[in-house]
Amino acid sequence: MNEQLIRACIDACLQCLDACEACAIACLNEPDIDMMRGCIRLDRDCADLCATTARLLMRGSDLHAQACALCAEACAACAAECGQHHHDHCQACAAACRECEAACRRLAA
Repeated sequence: MNEQLIRACIDACLQCLDACEACAIACLNEPDIDMMRGCIRLDRDCADLCATTARLLMRGSDLHAQACALCAEACAACAAECGQHHHDHCQACAAACRECEAACRRLAA
């Protein structure tokens, strides 16, 4: 497996993890939290999958392709949800999710 692609995916997963956690925390402070519930849930799910995927890639797990495929799906869903909101933290999260999705899809094949 290409070490550059692996490193790029690990980095993208860690950046996405950070963006998702920051977005979830910021969403909790928004005045209309009811509107943000879906965003918060997807942020947390995506963050967890990014962390797991990064760890599996770091240790060269045979399950990396499956983890990358699932992480890419979570990132796509999170990007779609966050992209609907005007908040800067949601837009930053959506961008990080799209980058992570692309990196994961390269390794999921």
